[in-house]
Amino acid sequence: MRLNKILKNTLLVLMACLALTACATKKEVSNVQGQMQGDVYTGTDTVEYLADGVPDRVFFATNESILTTASRETLRAQAAWLRKNPNINVVLEGHADERGTREYNLALGERRANAAKDYLMTYGISSDRITVLSYGKERPVDSGSNPLAWSKNRRSVTVKAN
Repeated sequence: MRLNKILKNTLLVLMACLALTACATKKEVSNVQGQMQGDVYTGTDTVEYLADGVPDRVFFATNESILTTASRETLRAQAAWLRKNPNINVVLEGHADERGTREYNLALGERRANAAKDYLMTYGISSDRITVLSYGKERPVDSGSNPLAWSKNRRSVTVKAN
């Protein structure tokens, strides 16, 4: 009888500890939410500039190569700048986060860069001026292994080629 009571008390103490441990877990979501919309990066700390006021990169959702509204706005600004500078050629670098195989991420990076290329072409930029290159997961901008780092790495970057 006494052993049964000890086991019950021990079990109650363990359950209380588990419940308290779960309550004490703090998720740092507020910092991430300010830089992400869904799982797409929206911050500016990793964005550089192709030209004054023209961001050089666009970001994508996980396993996607569909342009977001923000990405289309950025690419429209890039197209306007490229139309004003007809002697400039660009390389569109496609990137992926660290998850997935090398082959999958190279293909995904290429789809992302091609999505950006296709959009620039709809705004009058000749395909002769655009080269597509995929790095897959080989060149992360953020080496972290968390949702914010992954979202920063899912991108296409427009780089001046000349």
